[in-house]
Amino acid sequence: MEKKTKKSVNIELHDWALGDRKGERIARVVKTKSINTDDLVKLVIDRRTEFSASTLKASFELMKNMAIEQIMNGTSVNFGLGHFQLNANGIFNSDNAGWDKDKHNLSVKFSPAKEMKSALNNCEVKVLGKANSSIAINTVTDLVTKQINKCLTPGGGVDISGKRIKIAGDKKEVGMKLLNCDTNEEIPIPGTAIMQNSLSCIKFVVPHNLQTGFYQLVIVSQYTSKGSYLKKPKTYIFPMVFEVA
Repeated sequence: MEKKTKKSVNIELHDWALGDRKGERIARVVKTKSINTDDLVKLVIDRRTEFSASTLKASFELMKNMAIEQIMNGTSVNFGLGHFQLNANGIFNSDNAGWDKDKHNLSVKFSPAKEMKSALNNCEVKVLGKANSSIAINTVTDLVTKQINKCLTPGGGVDISGKRIKIAGDKKEVGMKLLNCDTNEEIPIPGTAIMQNSLSCIKFVVPHNLQTGFYQLVIVSQYTSKGSYLKKPKTYIFPMVFEVA
């Protein structure tokens, strides 16, 4: 019988720039680590030794590719963590209008499965209080698609709003980067791509050769309001995951 493990997460409280009342906070889950398919396979092997890693990974890839094929054929698919359904987006100006890739696009709507909803309801949450980091990002807007906290467009502009997000310091690790959620590869944003760098706003251009995948935004800074740098840089990882298609 598979051993059941306790599910729990920690959350930290951050200043809410859009709040009307003093002292209002928003909560963000403390990220413990980032794992990929190979990591999941290893975790399963550690608990259930009757399956080989190659069998598990091959089976998952077959199911995943078949699910994608069916979704792209207009099929509503219940698979893994939830329910997937294809949506068409954009405005058509007449009954006879055709598909225009510059005006229309397809997207996938995801709804959590019953098991996922149950897990959320049964997950233990511990509030750690106000986050130690003084950096707080509220929104990341992709200026090409106008979407907020959802995606990044290679070669396109991005507008970050928040509190105390200015990048400053003399240590080599200071700066901004994108963290690939699957490979953990760090893609630095060069200083020449940062168009504005202030306490409440950072504007930058996404690398034009950024590969498709899912990324998180990381800021490393030594900024203080006292005019001197922190001895040790602070690292802030924005908890939202951005898709690069």
